[in-house]
Order: sequence, then structure tokens, then C-alpha cells
Amino acid sequence: NMVMSFRVSDLQMLLGFVGRSKSGLKHELVTRALQLVQFDCSPEVFKKIKELYETRYAKKSSEVTQPQPQQHRSPEALSIHSSYDRGSTVARTSISTTNIDYPALYGKYLNGLGRLPPKVAKPEVRLVKLPFYTTLDELLKPTELVPQSNEKLQESPCIFALTPRQVELIRNSKELQPGVKSVQVVLRICYTDTSSPQEDQYPPNIAVKVNHNYCSVPGYYPSNKPGVEPKRPCRPINLTHFMYLSAATNRITVTWGNYGKSYSVGLYLVRQMTSAELLQRLKTIGVKHPELCKALVKEKLRLDPDSEIATTGVRVSLICPLVKMRLSVPCRAETCAHLQCFDAVFYLQMNEKKPTWMCPVCDKPAPYDQLIIDGLLSKILTECEDADEIEFLVDGSWCPIRAEKERSCSPQCPILVLGSSDVNGLLPTPNGTGENGKATADVVDLTLDSSSSEEEEEEDEEEDDDDEGPQPKRRCSYEKGLVSAC
Repeated sequence: NMVMSFRVSDLQMLLGFVGRSKSGLKHELVTRALQLVQFDCSPEVFKKIKELYETRYAKKSSEVTQPQPQQHRSPEALSIHSSYDRGSTVARTSISTTNIDYPALYGKYLNGLGRLPPKVAKPEVRLVKLPFYTTLDELLKPTELVPQSNEKLQESPCIFALTPRQVELIRNSKELQPGVKSVQVVLRICYTDTSSPQEDQYPPNIAVKVNHNYCSVPGYYPSNKPGVEPKRPCRPINLTHFMYLSAATNRITVTWGNYGKSYSVGLYLVRQMTSAELLQRLKTIGVKHPELCKALVKEKLRLDPDSEIATTGVRVSLICPLVKMRLSVPCRAETCAHLQCFDAVFYLQMNEKKPTWMCPVCDKPAPYDQLIIDGLLSKILTECEDADEIEFLVDGSWCPIRAEKERSCSPQCPILVLGSSDVNGLLPTPNGTGENGKATADVVDLTLDSSSSEEEEEEDEEEDDDDEGPQPKRRCSYEKGLVSAC
């Protein structure tokens, strides 16, 4: 608060006292002075700050224990870090006391970038909402990472503490898996862009250290396509397991590569959700009434006056395109133009492992807050259990489409059979019965009188073969007629 009230001459004297550069505009001098207070604090520095402050306000030296005038203080400088604002037991320290509570001065600034009181309010960086994370508290608003030198590798530290209430929330939360609590302190990084909510985006060479321990950052997805660089899933980084769950201050250091793009970081207390919890929430608030779905079908099949082709129906599969199994919870995004659904259970499970939120039918964005459960198709699934496909008609009704069974091919020439039609008895055995012991059927040869000349030629060929070897068995007339008929 003292530094924020200094004039340019005071800031130059303070920076000159510690050997820092005194050149630049006032907001640059304030930024350097705040960095000095936050990261290079020492009794001599605080003594110098107090001395400059008392010299500036010598006439009010008896009132220095009172809060400063409103015009000299920034809105955010009126309070400590947001974690202290919400019920923290750490008392704000009077500006005239000698035992200054150093942690109370931390947390509002990251990497020396002070949130200075701007003349015109500027829009802040916003991050997109993540379906699997419910924000409980904002510990540090998205703050830009400012390079401190021309080096490619930069370090940005931040110091803050948790309130007793936040500590209890973490301790009493359930475990998603051994060692992983559902209530977490997470770090999120994105581009510094205020035009729209930003998705998580890591800077190059990122590394995060919490209280001298490095946190694991998601690695790259391997790429099977030649020439395609592997992608990195940019997710919130869980810092909870390395944090002090007490009133002690926590120090976080973000190492990042400075290659021209600007990034901002934020700290949040969140509750991580599971796919089962999101599915239950979707079943509670995301079911679309069957009548509304039926009206949508009619609208899809409504005749377009400008179209020369009238659509009389549309087929919809009851098989999920994700896992090729029958749908259990038919789901699609409201923004999708198709009636085909996918299974919400598998869709949420896949996005829990690898969040893409892309529709598997049309390959367009299908975020969680736009998902709906098709009430009409849910009803059809219970009524139609023996078909894997249906067809919607123009009046909104539907009919199942069952696969036709393959019919056996009939012979090109019919065989006239007198008596039993048992195919197993067509060919007789030497004793006059079929292979199964039944009496053979009488077969009428339809070609006996039409090929007598051919039979004579065959008999001559058989006589010529007697000298070469044993005579082959002669084909019976009824068998030969059967072959000829076919």
C-alpha cells in the first residue's frame, strides 16, 4: 500500500537505493518496486519504504496507522490475496507497525506484474468452463506472464496461502483414486486474449514447481501419421499433493519459454467430476421430451418448396458409432443437424480420458452444455428390441427396418421328383435304398430319348479303353439324367 502511493521521485529513490534501474514511466517503476517488495524483501528495504512514506506524509505522521486516502490506493490493493479475503484468519497489518506480515503483501502479483489501477477498465482474460471441473474459489485471477529479461527461458514465481475453510474442503473431499482428491488446487494457463474465453494452452518448455517439488505436466500424445507433430493435452495442472494444507504460504514457480506469444496463468480451487456424475446430471437436466423430438423429425422431413426431391423418410441406426454397440442413452448436441445419436455413456468416458468434445457423427463441436438426451429415441429403444435400424416418416412416426434373411438359391432346372421329397434319398445305394436307409425316390429322366447318339459314342469310347486299364463304373441312367437336367 505504501509503494502504491509513492510518486515518481519516491519510486526512483527506492529503486536507486537497491541498485535497480530508475528510468521508465511511472507504471514501470511501480512494477519494479512491487517486484522488489514481493520477491527481494529484506528489513532494510522495508525500512527504506517506511522512511520514504513518512517523509512524504510528514504532516500526517501521527495518522499513518489509519488507512490511506482512497485516491492513493488501488481497488485490489485494499485487500490481501483473494484467499485471505474470504474468511482468512491472517490479520491485515497496520502500515506503521514494524513486524509486517510479509505473506499479506504477497499473492496479488505474479512475476512482478502488479494489477495497477488503470485509468480505463480493461477486459480481463477469461478461461472456458471445463465440464469435469467445478470452480469453488478463484485463488489468483488470470495474470500475464511477463518476461524479466531477453532470455528464452523465464521463471515466474507466486506466493499465496489457503484459508482454513479451503484446507478443510480439500481434506474432507473424497478420493477419485489413491492419492488424488476430488477437491484440488489447479493451475490453468492460456493465451493472453480478452476477446473470448480461452482454452487451456501451455507455453513451450513449461515446468511447474510447488514448494521445491516439480509437478507432473501432461505429456504429448504420440502421432501415428508421418509428418504430423504430436499433440499435447492442455489440462489444469493439479498442485494439491505438493501444497501445505495449513496456514503456511505456498510458493509456485512457473518456468516457461519466451518465444513471442503472451500467456496468462490462474489458480483455482476446484472439484473434479467423474463421467458417471456428469451422466447423472445430464439425465436430470438434459432430457428432451419425445414430443419435441418428434416435432424435430417432422421439421427435418418437411418438404422444401425449392427442392425438386421430396424426402419421404430418414433412416436412423440404433447402433452407437463410437463402440458399434446398441445405444443405451441416445445423445447428441443441440447444434447438430442430424437425427443420428451416439451413446452418452461412452462419449463422456472418452472425453474424460482425452477431452475433445467432438461429435462422432458429424465431427463438429459437441460440448457438454449442449448435449441432450433424445427422449423419442429412448422410447423407441425400449419398444424395438429386435431391430438395429429404424426409419422416421414424414408424419413423425417410425417403423423398424429388419435385415432380410438370405434365401437359398433355387436350381436353374427343376428336378421332377415323384414320391418322397427327402433330398437324402435321391441317390440310391447298391441295395436300393438311400444313404439314410430310406427307400429311394423315383427319378424320371427327361433326356433319355434326346441323346441316344451320344450314348453310342460313349459306349465306343469305353470299349477302346478296355486295353489300357480297368473299365470304370458305368453311370446309371437315372444319375446321368439327373446331371443332364441340372
